[in-house]
Amino acid sequence: MDTLDTLDTLDTLDTLDTQTSIQTPTDWHSYSPEQVTGKLDTSDQGLSEEQAAARLKKFGENRLPAPPRRSGLTRLLSQFHNVLIYVLLVAAIVTALLGHSVDSGVIIAVVIINALVGFIQEGKAEKAIDAVRHMLSQQAVVIRHGQRKQIPAEELVPGDVVFIQSGDRVPADLQLFKLKELNIEEALLTGESVPVLKQTNPVASDADLGDRTNLAFSGTLVTHGQGMGTVIATGAATEIGRISTLLAEVHTLTTPLTRQLDSFARWLTGAILLIALATMAFGYLVRDYALGDMFLAAVGLAVAAIPEGLPAVITIALAIGVQRMANRRAIIRRLPAVETLGSVSVICSDKTGTLTRNEMTVTTVTSARCSADISGVGYNPHGTFSCENKDLNLKEFDEFQQLCRAAVLCNDAQLTQRDEDWTIEGDPTEGALLVMGAKSGINLQELHLTMPRDDLIPFESEHRFMATLHHDHLGNGIIYVKGAIEAILPRCHWQKVGEDNVNLDADYWNLQQELIARQGKRTLALAQLEVTEAHRILHFNDISNNLTLLGVVGIIDPPREEAIKAVAECHQAGVQVKMITGDHVTTATAIALQMGITESPHTLTGSQIEQMTDEELQDKVESVQVFARASPEHKLRIVSALQARHHVVAMTGDGVNDAPSLKRADVGTAMGVKGTEAAKEASEMVLADDNFASITHAVEEGRTVFDNISKSILFILPTNGGEALTVMAAIALGTLLPVTPAQILWVNMITAVTLALSLTFEPTEPGVMQRPPRNTRSPILSPFMVWRIVFVSLLMVAGTFGLFLWERSNGTDINTARTIAVNTLVILEIFYLLNSRFLTRSVLTRDGILGNPYALYAIALVIFFQLLFTYLPIMQLFFHTVSIDAAAWGRILLVGFILFLAVELEKKLIHGPQNKK
Repeated sequence: MDTLDTLDTLDTLDTLDTQTSIQTPTDWHSYSPEQVTGKLDTSDQGLSEEQAAARLKKFGENRLPAPPRRSGLTRLLSQFHNVLIYVLLVAAIVTALLGHSVDSGVIIAVVIINALVGFIQEGKAEKAIDAVRHMLSQQAVVIRHGQRKQIPAEELVPGDVVFIQSGDRVPADLQLFKLKELNIEEALLTGESVPVLKQTNPVASDADLGDRTNLAFSGTLVTHGQGMGTVIATGAATEIGRISTLLAEVHTLTTPLTRQLDSFARWLTGAILLIALATMAFGYLVRDYALGDMFLAAVGLAVAAIPEGLPAVITIALAIGVQRMANRRAIIRRLPAVETLGSVSVICSDKTGTLTRNEMTVTTVTSARCSADISGVGYNPHGTFSCENKDLNLKEFDEFQQLCRAAVLCNDAQLTQRDEDWTIEGDPTEGALLVMGAKSGINLQELHLTMPRDDLIPFESEHRFMATLHHDHLGNGIIYVKGAIEAILPRCHWQKVGEDNVNLDADYWNLQQELIARQGKRTLALAQLEVTEAHRILHFNDISNNLTLLGVVGIIDPPREEAIKAVAECHQAGVQVKMITGDHVTTATAIALQMGITESPHTLTGSQIEQMTDEELQDKVESVQVFARASPEHKLRIVSALQARHHVVAMTGDGVNDAPSLKRADVGTAMGVKGTEAAKEASEMVLADDNFASITHAVEEGRTVFDNISKSILFILPTNGGEALTVMAAIALGTLLPVTPAQILWVNMITAVTLALSLTFEPTEPGVMQRPPRNTRSPILSPFMVWRIVFVSLLMVAGTFGLFLWERSNGTDINTARTIAVNTLVILEIFYLLNSRFLTRSVLTRDGILGNPYALYAIALVIFFQLLFTYLPIMQLFFHTVSIDAAAWGRILLVGFILFLAVELEKKLIHGPQNKK
């Protein structure tokens, strides 16, 4: 291939500057190493410095492009671009124009505090791409012109030859051509909990990401062995680079509550303006009131009808939800996500580390006589061997004792304890074998001292087994072998039955291997061969035949027990749980069946998703619960398909591969302990304990928050409606206004920041997780809520205006009648606050009256302020109130109690049968 052909080939990789666009993905995994070196005009001796410099100039540095940044001022101003803030600002302006500086100041303070919180928290979201960028390797060992040298990873170019070894982070995407026992952990890209054993042969062009075993991906970690590979992609063209670009392109959706409040605010504003104008026209044209008086009356009507305290109450309700969730180990990073959690209808969960422990565990061990289950999960070496639910005495099963000794000695991992935590140093599969040995009662350190290793044959992909030679201090020699059953079984002539060796039954072992594999478990066979004291060197010929098979173990990353319960709770709450993982179909299906996520083995794989249109995928996502071999793009498409079917989606994950879908989901949920920074920064919520069960707690709290917001709305709107109807009734009947605009504003302020706010502290109602998720497409005011608002508004206007007219008909002067009317309005709201604690259930119980201490504090505070409002001279001067006697208070309380009983009667007649179900 000449130089011109080479440049043409390189041009096919990237026709644009890689600093601003992604190279077109190619199927490098389907090429042989010779084809790759030919296409990239390189060799195992690497590029020359001149070639490397030219390519660096063409392709740019091996780093992920920095995203465009918004200035701090732009981010701060964007915090005010929210319907809640608009309503707050309008309310602040109206109250300021009416001269009520205290109320206006409170509202402005809420706006500023909300903006600052949003500025700080939203600013963290821009770190998501940085978190991915920082996962790239800092240094690389490269071969240039036949010489090995270390260079900054940013200087790597396509065609470079790179050397990697245990402990290295892969610096670019490589096609491997030479290796020795190279194992790479790819969980951050694929979700596989087990390191991948690499090889150099081409794989199918349509192979999923996790099956491209001849490639090493940038950002992944080498756990064992060594390797050399040719750089096939750098910077944004790598797999991790594509995720970073996906992340930058994903747009988050507005929350259901924000969308509904936006629509509700427009509707309410228009309705209030129309009613105010109609009332002004009626008074001027029909009642012959002066136009100036009617304008002031219309302003009073608007002040009465606008729930200026509602946005503040909603914001505070969300903030209280944040605090409650933090106490239950769920950290909310964006305030509106609190309510969105209550609307979640689907939870899409990653498998590894989220539903499972991300700790490989031997759960099954099979001998020629018995198949035993091993209890305990993770790396904690406490557990028992049992068969048919009966604990085994291992002294009666010599083959199990020998198998566990083999598992410990034919092993390079180490089990260590730090405080109460047990960790593995080395390969997770070998770590699982160590833990099994410890559970059998073996003292690991003592066994290694009594049976020191003399020689070994390391595990290699060509022969797929590992063998070690040991002698005790008496000279007794033994060879232990572990590996794939396909590699071990042909070398065995015997099988262990108790202390005896009997002829091998190959059909039995093949069947056992198949049964274990069906459960999604990896299988390993262990065998032994006794040798003489003089046998001190291990050769392949020594283990070519005549081995004694000890047994087969089944290894799996076990599900979290608490996650199994959480999945059941989600189903009970009408929330679907779907598993989306990069792991193998068999493993994913087995875990999903164990956890109760699905009762069907039907799954969709990444390659199948590739063949589907968006419409076809939308039809499938409803019925499929398990998605395997899924890439970041697949996860993103699945989440988008569910959202297209009007689901509110929570997505959980911990890896870089989860970040784009976490950002796209309505509630992205990252793992706080084992999750990557990229996943955390792309999420609305972080689980501090990595516990899937915390999600169900968060959903419960989210439903409680929405319930409390509904209660607040259902409390505020009827009180505003009663005030507005009172003004309208006065104009319609041609009487003086029973309350002045200033008095109305006083009532709105004093009740919104006390009575309505107390409802945001309401505890979770019984049965909140037994009902289905709410329909986010329905308006924020349901028919029931509209009825309750109208019903209570009429009761309030009847009570307030009726008592005002009764007082006036008995010769009471206007200021006294208005003072009584204002206090009647407040007392009506106090009684209705108690009604509002339960939307449909009766509050005529001890819990109904005393269950929320904040409501009682708010009532006491409002009564205190009303006494000041009524009797304090300066308040009488400002609001034209006068002192009233005990008899007047008696009439006021009677009216309030009548409203209380009327609402309780309405609950019993309309909702009583439902509450008994």
